[in-house]
Amino acid sequence: MPKSKRNRAVTLSKTKKKGKEHKENIVNSIRECAEKYSSAYVFSFENMRNLKFKEFRDQLKSSSRFFLGSNKVMQVALGRSDSDEIRPGLHKISKLVRGDSGLCFTNLSKEEVQRLFNEYEEHDFARTGTTATEKVELQEGPLDQFTHEMEPFLRKQGMPVRLNRGVVELVSDFVVCEEGRPLSPEAARILRLLGKKMATFRLHLICRWSPDEFEIYREGMEESDIESS
Repeated sequence: MPKSKRNRAVTLSKTKKKGKEHKENIVNSIRECAEKYSSAYVFSFENMRNLKFKEFRDQLKSSSRFFLGSNKVMQVALGRSDSDEIRPGLHKISKLVRGDSGLCFTNLSKEEVQRLFNEYEEHDFARTGTTATEKVELQEGPLDQFTHEMEPFLRKQGMPVRLNRGVVELVSDFVVCEEGRPLSPEAARILRLLGKKMATFRLHLICRWSPDEFEIYREGMEESDIESS
């Protein structure tokens, strides 16, 4: 029996309530961290890989706390101006929480944080839409790395293949991807089969706040830009 409009309304209101509670919990957690930890950083990321990031976060859990999610919620938690910031100067980092970014509260020294973030790099298979870092072309002839069972799948990816005495054979040269061009779903699948990793998950520090200091790491961004934004 279909649900009544009243039941649907109750379900929606419960969902909205849960969403509001979740946001409030994040805001409270961020504000607690701002009081608890000695410094805060805004960082950006490229080619995010959730499992790899979890490993990085777990490695630092005794000294640091990370937040990813709604930039607006993080900004509200920190304060958007000097009149509503929760600690002096925090509104400056709030203005830099934009795009693909997150927060890190930590008790580690700034030298240690810089080292950890600058050295962090994880290579992985590129996903659909990722810009190819190089041209990949397969030459005509046998493809010994593939078993004969894979021939139909390779053909579905647009590869000009056939079976020749049980061996997968490319009947003509085939360009998988071109450097600087977005990867198609088929190209991403073929690169994975070839074991070719084109994506690098990186973290970049944007700025640092402590009770007595504010630093910007990202080039081309001056403190005056933040004050006027």
